Amino acid sequence: MLSPRVLILAGGLSHERDVSLRSGRRVADALRDSGCEVTVSDLDDRVLEILGSGSIDVVWPLLHGASGEDGAVRDVLEAVGIPYLGSAPAACRLSWDKSVAKGVVHEAGLQTPSFVALPHGVFRELGAARVLKAIIGRLGLPLVVKPARGGSALGASAVRSAEALPQAMVDCFAYGDVALVERHVSGVEVAVSVIDTGDGPVPLPPVEIVPDSGLYDYDARYTAGATEFFCPARLTPTALESVQAVALTAHRAFGLRHLSRTDLIIDATGQPWFLEVNVAPGMTETSLLPQSIEAAGMRPGPTYRRLIEKVLNDHKSTDQNPTTQAVEATPHS
Repeated sequence: MLSPRVLILAGGLSHERDVSLRSGRRVADALRDSGCEVTVSDLDDRVLEILGSGSIDVVWPLLHGASGEDGAVRDVLEAVGIPYLGSAPAACRLSWDKSVAKGVVHEAGLQTPSFVALPHGVFRELGAARVLKAIIGRLGLPLVVKPARGGSALGASAVRSAEALPQAMVDCFAYGDVALVERHVSGVEVAVSVIDTGDGPVPLPPVEIVPDSGLYDYDARYTAGATEFFCPARLTPTALESVQAVALTAHRAFGLRHLSRTDLIIDATGQPWFLEVNVAPGMTETSLLPQSIEAAGMRPGPTYRRLIEKVLNDHKSTDQNPTTQAVEATPHS
């Protein structure tokens, strides 16, 4: 195959802009090392001009947060007919809202912590004090509070006392209009990536996450040395098999494609608890999917190129067989 001409979309206007830019630079360097021609663009009015120039074969959206993970940009890419790496818009929309995602995995037979999804307007109208008392009465303590839509743990807090909950809600609403309040599950935190370079989705070695602060928040994710990672995770063979099976089930349940990352907690009994799934995992120097790729004995550059080539091959097959169009774009129910 001739050198694929790849457009990486990185940046955007979400709170995760910096993470996206860092991801874009890392992937661009790896793809160039593997022989691809790479252009990196912010999400602005030049993108459609670049796509219309005939100089791009495939797009890799490395946009985090809104637009990048809610399916909107991918809707536009489908409208202009350009192949792109990653999940289709409908699957992204299911994954993007954590409260909706919990319903999907529950139907798929996975365990996820009990939760309440609380819009800011309802929180104000019903009276904050009474609402928070009712939530604690239902879910107990400790709790985790985070935006229902968003990533990189921005606005997320661990709450161990009733007195700490109001401030956690304020911090959460600074990053989104809906707060997800869920029961805290103690245990080992792991992330399991799934990739499909042509032979079907395959779970990679899990990454065990041990943040110095005890909470895998934004600083713990993107500050070098703030979190200790173990890859493969220090799990028993049974637990290892279990978390990989959960990630693969989630990948299929949402109808995801090419790559994903599922975040889990394994409790003291060995039960994995689904937290969330990511359709545009971070690809920075401290991100988890690249660690898993290397732990699997693969190199990032050639692996990313194989992903790109799969997208192009699938697009070519779809063009030759129009009746198969939208098969991958339809999430499983």
